[in-house]
Amino acid sequence: MEPITTALAGIALVKGATDAIKSAIGTANDISDIATYIDQLFTGTDQCQRERNKKSGVGAMDGIGGVATEMIDAKLAQEKMYEVSVLVDLRFGSGTWRSIVEERARRIQAQKQHQKQIAIEKAAQRKEIFDGLTMLFYLIMGVVAFGLIALVAFKAYAADPKMTTCRLAAMEKLSNTELLCFY
Repeated sequence: MEPITTALAGIALVKGATDAIKSAIGTANDISDIATYIDQLFTGTDQCQRERNKKSGVGAMDGIGGVATEMIDAKLAQEKMYEVSVLVDLRFGSGTWRSIVEERARRIQAQKQHQKQIAIEKAAQRKEIFDGLTMLFYLIMGVVAFGLIALVAFKAYAADPKMTTCRLAAMEKLSNTELLCFY
């Protein structure tokens, strides 16, 4: 989405969620009846806040009107959030909204911590795989080096036959190149 569209969607979500909460709060038996609308309210407020934080200066395309719109949308979102907090506390008892906000913050923090833990575990897995591949590479290189040394030694041994002077009681010629010596 474009930034303007995102900001408009955020404030529209806030307004729609607030209207839905206002209409459903009187007939709600418990907080779960309006939980979806509260989630939409938080989502819309977060979108407005992200758009406001994303633009720290005035761009050539935004002008002052873009900054003013973002500021007004953020203020409207805060007003709607306060309005809903009062409605929820009046309907379900004092402190209900505060406990909702605290639980939401705790869950967001737990999710961030979980994502961080997953990233750490993935990094450890990548390091373990890299270490294993490095060890495999060294092992293969060692086997290849040992094989080359063995091949060179075998060729050297096979190319230079060992000659022994025969001081014997008897000698028998087996072929043109082989002799059998008896001591």
